[in-house]
Amino acid sequence: MSARARIVGWMLLLVALALSVSLFATWTILLAGLDDRVNAELRNETAKLRSYAATVERTGWTVSELLDSYLAVNVPDRWETFFTLVDGRADSITGITPPIRLDQDEEFVGVLAEATVATADRVDTAAGTVRYATIPVRVTGDDRTGHFVVAIFYDRHREEVVEAVRVLASAALASLALAGGAGWFVAGRVLAPVRLVRQAAAQITDSSDLTRRLTVTGNDDVAALAATFNHMLDRLERAFAAQREFVDDAGHELRTPITVVRGHLELMGEDDRAETLALVADELARMNRIVEDLLTLAKAEQPDFLKPEEVELADLTVSVVAKARALGDRRWRVEEVAEERVLADRQRLTQALVQLTANAVRHTGVGDLVAVGSSVRDGLVRLWVRDSGPGVRAEDRGRIFERFVRGGSRTGEGAGLGLAIVRSIAEGHGGTVGVEESPGGGALFVMKFPAKEVG
Repeated sequence: MSARARIVGWMLLLVALALSVSLFATWTILLAGLDDRVNAELRNETAKLRSYAATVERTGWTVSELLDSYLAVNVPDRWETFFTLVDGRADSITGITPPIRLDQDEEFVGVLAEATVATADRVDTAAGTVRYATIPVRVTGDDRTGHFVVAIFYDRHREEVVEAVRVLASAALASLALAGGAGWFVAGRVLAPVRLVRQAAAQITDSSDLTRRLTVTGNDDVAALAATFNHMLDRLERAFAAQREFVDDAGHELRTPITVVRGHLELMGEDDRAETLALVADELARMNRIVEDLLTLAKAEQPDFLKPEEVELADLTVSVVAKARALGDRRWRVEEVAEERVLADRQRLTQALVQLTANAVRHTGVGDLVAVGSSVRDGLVRLWVRDSGPGVRAEDRGRIFERFVRGGSRTGEGAGLGLAIVRSIAEGHGGTVGVEESPGGGALFVMKFPAKEVG
């Protein structure tokens, strides 16, 4: 492959890599923005309904009349639908026809009717994934229970994001083709003088005559290249002479010690060599993990250990469970979520909760329960991980958070630094971590720290 082709190839590779990263970043940002918009819309609809109910609370309406009145004044956005339930049965739906009538799905309606507090979740339907929120409604003087349901057809919005990225990808491919054509032309012009030097150098190579030199004419870049090439030939001629002298001397001086070393190696046994190498590699990997953990613990003493930011506890809880599912085949559960925002270090809290879930996985078997939850009570944030494993003995509950203390996991892995890191993160937030009594047995690890409101 010619230098021209390689230059253009590498240029196209770098451009393609940059465009790919740009497309991936765009895709990720658009999807994250979509999730944020959907979450914001669900929260907004919940707030709007509560505000409307508070405004008309003295009208004497029944729960059905209240919900019908709200449907009449609230128009859903694109790929969104509203409907209501009264006493567990579908009652009314917005006038805009949705892609699919969710209110006619008796099983789904039954799930919605069981909600006693405002709940947000997702469900897979014939129209794709649907994000929804169900808000229980009670009216004084009416014993019936109503539910207002907001349903957003998430996949329809996602298709719009996919189409936007597809258009960007087409434009990127066109740009890549134009860049390739322009690069081929420019590379040819730039490399033309170099080809002349290459031809002259080839003549020298064919004759193996290092005493020949290129003719230097002019004072441009090609002349400078020819002069540099001549200097290189001078150095090569001297280097070849030195190399021949070195080979002669080395062949004489090293022949005897090489023979002695070879003889000793031939007498060395091979029985335990592979086992020793495997053991050394395993110990080095373990030591590397210990070093990383110790570095984290060392950073805990520094003032920049935490980087506080606005943290939505509900999103933190759900995302930790999503990440932890890959740790093992367990019955993963989001036990409770706090609909609060606090000032904390999201990455460190995620690190602590993932460490606690990993600890739970090590002490449980396939199919056992591992639950994650969050709450805010009396000004304290509580983050916990609960499992259905054998639990922690009372005499060990205080010492397992010390460095290099292990609680006897099934796998025997770890250096006993994970829970010490969790304690450092909790203390960095001005809180504590400990093991509490679990109502259903097993272990219950709870982090507590003051709930600092976002300013």
